[in-house]
Amino acid sequence: MNTAGKALAEFIAEGTEIVESLSKDLLVLDQQRGLEPDPELINGIFRAAHSLKGLAALFGQERIAKLAHQSEDLLDRLRLGKLSLDDQVLDTLIESLDALQSLLAEASREEASDALGERVSTLGTRLADLGTVSAASDEDPLDRLELSEQVRAVFTEYEEHRLRENVRRGVALYRVRAAFDLSDFDTGLTELNARLKPLGEVVSTLPSSEPGGLSGIAFDLIFGARVSTEELTQKLEGTPAQLFALVTRPAAAPVTPRAPAAPPVPPAEAGSTPVRKTAKRKPRTPKAPAPQTPPDEPLAAASSTMPTLRALEAVSSGEASSSSPVRTLVQESPTPRGTRSEGESARSLTQTVRVDIRRLDALMNTVGELLLIKANLQRMVENVRLDAGVSLSKVWGQELSRETRQLERKLDALQEGLLEARMVPVGQVFDRLARLVRRIAREVGKEIDFIIGGGDVELDKLIVEELSDPLMHIIRNAIDHGAESPEARQAVGKPRRARISLHAEQKGNHVVIEVSDDGAGIDELGVRELALRKGLITDAQAREMSRRELLNLIFLPGFSTASSVSELSGRGVGLDVVKNNIGNLSGIIDVWSERGQGTAFHLTLPVTLAIIRALVVGVSGRTYAVPLNSVLEILSVKPSEIRTVERREVLDVRGTTLPLMRLARVFGHPESHPERHFVVVAGLAQERLGIAVDELQGQQDIVVKSLGGRLQGVRGISGAADLANRRTVLVLDVGALLEEGMSTERRRA
Repeated sequence: MNTAGKALAEFIAEGTEIVESLSKDLLVLDQQRGLEPDPELINGIFRAAHSLKGLAALFGQERIAKLAHQSEDLLDRLRLGKLSLDDQVLDTLIESLDALQSLLAEASREEASDALGERVSTLGTRLADLGTVSAASDEDPLDRLELSEQVRAVFTEYEEHRLRENVRRGVALYRVRAAFDLSDFDTGLTELNARLKPLGEVVSTLPSSEPGGLSGIAFDLIFGARVSTEELTQKLEGTPAQLFALVTRPAAAPVTPRAPAAPPVPPAEAGSTPVRKTAKRKPRTPKAPAPQTPPDEPLAAASSTMPTLRALEAVSSGEASSSSPVRTLVQESPTPRGTRSEGESARSLTQTVRVDIRRLDALMNTVGELLLIKANLQRMVENVRLDAGVSLSKVWGQELSRETRQLERKLDALQEGLLEARMVPVGQVFDRLARLVRRIAREVGKEIDFIIGGGDVELDKLIVEELSDPLMHIIRNAIDHGAESPEARQAVGKPRRARISLHAEQKGNHVVIEVSDDGAGIDELGVRELALRKGLITDAQAREMSRRELLNLIFLPGFSTASSVSELSGRGVGLDVVKNNIGNLSGIIDVWSERGQGTAFHLTLPVTLAIIRALVVGVSGRTYAVPLNSVLEILSVKPSEIRTVERREVLDVRGTTLPLMRLARVFGHPESHPERHFVVVAGLAQERLGIAVDELQGQQDIVVKSLGGRLQGVRGISGAADLANRRTVLVLDVGALLEEGMSTERRRA
C-alpha cells in the first residue's frame, strides 16, 4: 500500500470510529427522548462532530468536512439552548449520521457519486434551517444569581448558558474551592471532578483569586448539585474542597389574571420580547483568575435562602414513547465507551482493531521470553555440534525437555494474547442495527421497541463483521413480516408497540445470538402449501415432516411467504443467504415460531475461527480435523450396537436415540469393517449427531485456511489446515454435517 493509500485507510479507520461513537451517543439521546437532555451528552456529541470535521478537512475530504460542520452548527445551537431538542431535530441528526457513513463508504472506494452529493446537500440545508427556537423570557435568570459581573465576564458562552439553565430550574449552586500542590494539581483536580460529576453538573472551573499557599494553586468550581447539602458535604470528605453556597433570589411572581375572563396575553406581545443577549455568541476570552467575589454567606445561613432542588420534569416512559415510532432500549448501559440504497450493509468500513497498549506490552514480553528460549535451544544445538560423536547425556535430555515445556507455555500465552486482541464486543454491530431499525420502522409506519442485550459479549472481529449482514436480513424480515401494524396489534389485544429483541449470550466456546419478535409468527401450514406449490417438497415428504422441519423450509433459496414484493423483502432472497453465511462461520441457525406469539432465530457461533483446537481422525486412510469445540464426547461401539430405524442408522446413548453418520459414506470413500467404530458425538445448539470414524489420531491446534473459490462450496468441509508433520488435512464443517444428517431421512422419503 502506498503512502496515499495508508493515509486514506487511517482516515477511514479513525472516521469510522468517530461515527460509531456518535451513533452510540445518539442512541442514548434517543432513549432519553421526552426527558431533559443530558448537557454532557449533547456536548460530547458536539465535540465528536467537531473532531470529525477537523479530521476530514485534514485529509482533504471536503464533503464529509462540510456535513460534519453543518451537524456541528446544529449541535452548537442545541447545546447553547438556542434550539429545543425535538423529534425532528433528533431524526435529522441520525439521518446525517447515516449520510456520513455513506460518505465514508464512498471515500474508502475513492468514489463521489452525484446522488449522494445531492442527498448531502439537501440534508445540509435542512440542518441549517431546522429547529424550534427556545422560548425566551423577559428576565435573565442569571440576574437573580448573586455573582459579580467580573466573574460572569470570564465564563464562556456555553458555561453561561449552563449556569442560566441551572438557575432557571432552581438547582442549588455552589462555589467549590480546592487548593492543590503544584506538583500534582492535575491529578487532584481530576479526582475532585470525578467525585462531583455523579452528584450534579460542574458548570465551570476557574483559577481561584484566593492563594493556594506557597507551593500550591487553588481553583473555584461552579457546581450545580442534584443532591442535598448534607450529602454533598459527606461525598466530599477527604478532599481539599470547601463548599460555599451561591445565593439565588426568588423569581419574580408571575402575573396572574385578576378574573377568569381576563384575556390572555396576545402572541404579538410575546413575539415582541427582545432577543436575549445569549443569542449572540460571546467572544471567548482567556480565563483569568476569578475576581474577588462578595463575601460568602455561611453555608448554613445560605441554605435557608437557597431554592429547594426541584426534580427534573420527567415525562413517563409511556408518554414519551407514544410520540416515537421507534424506541431503542438497551438492557445494559452502553460501555464507557434518506433513502435506503440497495446493497447497503451494516458491515464496518475498516478491519482495524483498537488494542490496549498494556495488552501489546504483555505480548511483547512473551515474545522476549520466546527469544530467550530460542537462544537456549541454539546453545544446546551448538554444544551437540561441537561434541559430535559423544552420546547425548541424560542431563542434556532433561534440559531440552525443560526448554520445550517453557516453549509450549509461552506459545500458549502468545496465542491467547493474540486471540484476545482480535476480540471485539458484538455491541458494535448492535448499535449500527439500532439505527437501521429506527429508519425502516419509520418507512413502513410501524411502532417498535428495539431491545438490545448482551452487547458486551465478545467475538472475533472477523465473525462480528461477517455477522452484521445476516442480522440485518433477519431484523428486516421481523419488521416487514413479523411485526403487525399498531392497529392490527390492538385489534388482537396486543400492545400497540411491537417488540423486537436482539440478545447475545456466551455459552462455553460458543456465542448464541437470539433475534426475536412478538409479532404474528410463521404459519407453518402456509409454508407447507407454498413449498408444495413451488415443488420444493413432495406430498409424501410433506406428510412426514415435523413442524420444525416445515419451519426450516423458509431457509430454502427462493422461498418467500410474502404475498407481494416490498422494498424490504419478499423476493425470496435473504434467509438462504443468512443460513449460508452463518454456515461459513461454522455456525448454525435455528428458528422457533408460534402463530400469534412471535418468532425467534437462534444463531450459534464459535467464539473465534483464527486458531482452534481440533480432534484429528482417520477414515479409510484419509485424515480429517474436527473442531473440538463441537465435540461433546467420543464413543467406542460395536457394529452390533448400531440399529436401523426407518432406514436410518442410530445408536442408543444413555436412553436417547442418536442419529449416526458414517464419514466414509458421506465423502464416498471405501468403507472398512472394523471390530469397533469410534463415534464422535458432535453438537451445535440443540442438534446432536454421531460421526463414525476408523481411528482417533489425537488433538492439535490448527489454523483453518479457506479452500478457495472452486472448492469453497464442498458440503461438509470448512477449510484446510497443516498438521505438525507438515501434512495438509481437510477440516470438517460440523454445522453442515449436522444439517445433512438431519435432512437425510427427508430426502430418502
